[in-house]
Amino acid sequence: MADEPLVLEPTDRRVEWETNTWSLSAEAEDREALSVSEVVSAFEWTADGLRRRIREMGFAGVATFYVWHDEQAGQLRCSTGSVTADELPFGGAYAPCGDLGAVVEGFLSRREPDVVAWSDLAEARDQSEQTAPEPAAAPFPVWVRSVGPVSHRPAPPADVGEAGEAAVSGEPGHRGFDDLGRKTLTRPESGIGP
Repeated sequence: MADEPLVLEPTDRRVEWETNTWSLSAEAEDREALSVSEVVSAFEWTADGLRRRIREMGFAGVATFYVWHDEQAGQLRCSTGSVTADELPFGGAYAPCGDLGAVVEGFLSRREPDVVAWSDLAEARDQSEQTAPEPAAAPFPVWVRSVGPVSHRPAPPADVGEAGEAAVSGEPGHRGFDDLGRKTLTRPESGIGP
């Protein structure tokens, strides 16, 4: 993966996702033959290789390599994006973590995807009997590693309004930011004069 195509395009996250996301599957006997430390070492080696490639590309922004266990698909997945660990493109709750071993262990110890043991099945109930809403899904762990020259986005400057309150915004079109939400150098208005 460290030598595969890599796109870091902060203005087009879809292209990043489609180009930089990989799925890794293994049959049960292959998972039994692998050790957590072997898989962890391979991903750490990949992260180091990506860091070198990104530096050689001259990319100057935030870049994160991340790995998660997709339990429904029975796969380990990984991707690289021009986002911080708190901005990963997941639709659900996730928890950035530094323990890749736990993520890999979940994958290696998993039974075949789409197979549910009889003991894990619950008796179906009539929908009218359910009074409490379903609990929210617990965040899933995602191992993250900063691979760009910048590991976090700098905080935008605070604009002081008429009431003396600080308003912070990195939104495009806001004074002090260009159309891509990047901080620009502007002279603050003093509020003195016409």
